[in-house]
Amino acid sequence: MKAWQYMGDRAPIQLNEVPEPTPGPTQVIIDVRAAGLCHSDIMYMEVGDGVMPFLPMTQGHENAGVITALGAEVTDFAVGDVVGVCSSGVQLPTGMFTPGGFADQLAADHRDLARVPEGLDLSLAALGTDAGMTSYHAMIKVGRASAGMKVGVIGYGGLGQIGARAAVLAGAEVHVAETKEEVWPLALEAGVTACVADAQEWVPTGQAMAAGDFDLIVDYAGFETTQTALNAVRRGGKVVQVGLGRPTFTIATNSILGKTLEGSLGGTVEDIEEVYDLMVRGEITPRFEEIPFSGIGEGLERLRNNQVTGRLVARFGD
Repeated sequence: MKAWQYMGDRAPIQLNEVPEPTPGPTQVIIDVRAAGLCHSDIMYMEVGDGVMPFLPMTQGHENAGVITALGAEVTDFAVGDVVGVCSSGVQLPTGMFTPGGFADQLAADHRDLARVPEGLDLSLAALGTDAGMTSYHAMIKVGRASAGMKVGVIGYGGLGQIGARAAVLAGAEVHVAETKEEVWPLALEAGVTACVADAQEWVPTGQAMAAGDFDLIVDYAGFETTQTALNAVRRGGKVVQVGLGRPTFTIATNSILGKTLEGSLGGTVEDIEEVYDLMVRGEITPRFEEIPFSGIGEGLERLRNNQVTGRLVARFGD
C-alpha cells in the first residue's frame, strides 16, 4: 500500500510503498478515507530524529475511515463500522510513535475509536479527531467556558475556529485575536462578539500588575502570546495554553499571581463524539479544504508557509 513517510534528517515527507498492517489482539484495521493535516505533523518532522522509535515513520494523526479487520479481542466494533481515531488515547500517538494514517490503511486500538454518526461528512469526521477534540477539550473541559463568561480566543485557525464556536454555544461572550483580518467575518458569523489583530488590545494600560476583565483565554497560537493572555485575564481567571508556535516562552512572575495557567493536550473519545454530535447537527461547521491523497506532501508545505485558512483534509479510498 502507499504511505507518506518521514525518512529522517528533517527531509520533506515522502510517498513510499509499504506492507499492509495486521491487527494486534486489541486493534482494528481501518481503510482510511480522510486524513487531516496538522501543524503538529510539521513539528514531528522537526524533532522526529530524536524521539521517533523507528524511521521511516508513516505520519498522520487525524484520521477517519471504515473498519476492515478485527483483532482477536475486539468485540465492541464490527467490520464496516465507520470510525474516527483518537490521537491521544491508549495507543501511542500515531504519526509520531506508531504508524499514522497518511496511508491506505491504519492499525488502531479499539479503545481509541469514536463512532461516526450517520450523515457526518468524513472530512469533518477526520478533523474532528484532533482539531475538533483538542480545541473542544481545551475550551469546554479544561477552560470550562459557560454562560456569562467573557472568553478570549487567540488564533482563529484550524483549532481556534472550533474552540470559539464551542464557547459561543456554551453561552459565553467570545472575543478573538487573529492577525489574518480576512477571517474575521467568519468569526463574526460564528457568533464571536469582536475581533482584534493583537491580543495586546485586551490588556489594560497603566497598571504595574496588569489584570484585564477576561474570565478565560484559550491560546491556540502560542506565538509569544502567553504573557499577553495572562495580562488580559482577571484575578481568579485562567489561561489555557494549547498552541505550540514557539518551543519556549517566558512570563513575568508577578503576572501569574492570583491567576491560573494550564496546558491542555488532546482529549478523549467522548470529546470527539460530542464534537461529532455538534457537527452533524450543524452547530459546528469549521472551514476546511479537501485535497487528494497525492497532495499531502504539498499540503504540509502550504501549512509550513502559513498558506492555509482553516484546515486541510486529504480524501482517498472512496
